[in-house]
Amino acid sequence: MYYRNAYDYDTLRRLLLDPHRSAGTSVVLCAIDPLTQQDHSSTVTAIEPNSVLIVDGVFAFRPEIDEYWDLRIWLEVPVELSMRRGTERDRHRTRSITDPAHQRYLVSENIYVREVDPSALADLIFDNSVFTSPRLMRS
Repeated sequence: MYYRNAYDYDTLRRLLLDPHRSAGTSVVLCAIDPLTQQDHSSTVTAIEPNSVLIVDGVFAFRPEIDEYWDLRIWLEVPVELSMRRGTERDRHRTRSITDPAHQRYLVSENIYVREVDPSALADLIFDNSVFTSPRLMRS
């Protein structure tokens, strides 16, 4: 199942999150490229003291990594709109909203919302229904 197996959280912690906690070191920004399956884990990026790491991604508040965040932002978007945006974004790879790639995400997102309740963990919630005009709902 996509939700349970989509990400390697051990590698994320080892190559990015834990090293970032040590100022003046380096991090790996991409281990295995999901599109090409190429391993980039030997490509390191130096980080400066007092640098800020911004992580954007699905399932970001999962218990495996939630402790790393100082600020959690949740973007609230109706499911139908999110699916339309995903279809448009991935139009070169998928054909329609019924494509299995979209369906696995929808099922997984439902599990994530039910099990983790990310909006309850969020420090800030934005209504992102109008992409060019996000509206702060809760701070």
